Amino acid sequence: MSGSAEYFVAVVGGAISGSVAAEILADHGIQVAVFEQNKRPYGKIEDGLPRWHVEQRKQEYARIDARLRKSSVRFVPSTKVGRDIDFEDLAKDWGFSAVVLANGAWRDRDLGVAGAEKFIDKGLVYQNPFIYWYNHKNEKSYAGPRYDTPDEALVVGGGLASIDVVKVLQLENYERALQARGVRTTMHELEKSIPAVCKAHGIDPQSLGVKGCLLLYRRREQDMPLAQPPDHATPEQMARTEQVRQKMLRLAREKYLFRFQDRRLPTGLLIENSRLAGLRVAETKIEGRSALPIPGTEQHIRAPLIISSIGSVPELLPGVATRGEYYTFTDEELPRYTGSEHVFGVGNVVTGQGNIRVSLLHSQKVTKHLIESYLSPNLPGRSLPTSVEVRGVGEAHAVLEKIQTLPALPPSEVDRIERLIRARQERVGYTGDYDSWIAQVTPSDLE
Repeated sequence: MSGSAEYFVAVVGGAISGSVAAEILADHGIQVAVFEQNKRPYGKIEDGLPRWHVEQRKQEYARIDARLRKSSVRFVPSTKVGRDIDFEDLAKDWGFSAVVLANGAWRDRDLGVAGAEKFIDKGLVYQNPFIYWYNHKNEKSYAGPRYDTPDEALVVGGGLASIDVVKVLQLENYERALQARGVRTTMHELEKSIPAVCKAHGIDPQSLGVKGCLLLYRRREQDMPLAQPPDHATPEQMARTEQVRQKMLRLAREKYLFRFQDRRLPTGLLIENSRLAGLRVAETKIEGRSALPIPGTEQHIRAPLIISSIGSVPELLPGVATRGEYYTFTDEELPRYTGSEHVFGVGNVVTGQGNIRVSLLHSQKVTKHLIESYLSPNLPGRSLPTSVEVRGVGEAHAVLEKIQTLPALPPSEVDRIERLIRARQERVGYTGDYDSWIAQVTPSDLE
């Protein structure tokens, strides 16, 4: 019997924000079920962070593993809300004290040019499937789509993720070019510096004939979100942040030899033989946060491949209402889903940011307030860490302060939830031993 538990919380998503929420809840004596859509819980650490980040990936995997193997956490893999279980059922019928949506942002923002969606995989690729392919393409078991990485591809973006896309293209093209010269090199060597690898072999990079991909950004180069200013930044702090951004861009261009144009906005498509063959692009004028096309400045840029990398938003979930691109949470400071008083959001599903640190901090803050304001304020457990630097996200200062303490679940209800969880685990072949499961489902050739 699980009668000693007073509360049971469902967490949807097991990566950074989901595992942090699960850990905090478990450390306060709350039972947790983590529903993860994939076999492994690592989310964009595995599928969105390019595979050259070897040490960072290992460290984040270990942190997530440590959180999810806690005794009060039930891991439920291969279970996607909206596909394998219904959102309304989870939120209402399973009987959980609360549901925390931590399912991240996996849907690419639209390119923003009318008709572009007709050309997906016909000259147009989006960032999320492209990086997923790159991370898994060398596995024998990989059966997803495969992408070319032609020279002179066009990348539309401007954030850190778009720099990753650019790096993939440049590393792939220079590795091929060097192999054609009889030089064997690796992704890891080239990622440190393409010119350095060429110099070590007595080769002028220009002699390889790689023209390089082109990155387009709608605003000024100093506006690129490669570094974030502190909250309530002074003009001096903002100026320093802009200098850091420009330096980061310059160093990236020096190391990976790509081309760049700022203040450029796609306004139309170039179509040939039923494929996207390029974009019509206009120069922009910057007015506050807006980048407006300047009439009469349009030019045609042809490219063998266009990759859109302008950000990610949450996937649409059946039964979950949206406002624009996001779920309808009350507001940025009170991330409670408007369709239910006991459904909350943490991490990228609320913030729209892919930054690991921001996701972690947001989950810490929201989960702390969830415990203090919604669940019992007298639960045992350690206090939350307060030494981390809070930056960029100010959400959830007082989540649901006016909601009265939720009554504890009776033992019979806790046991019913446990039975439902075990039934789902058995259905996907999960025995309850977290480490054994991870060992079983990790490909032997995973990089």
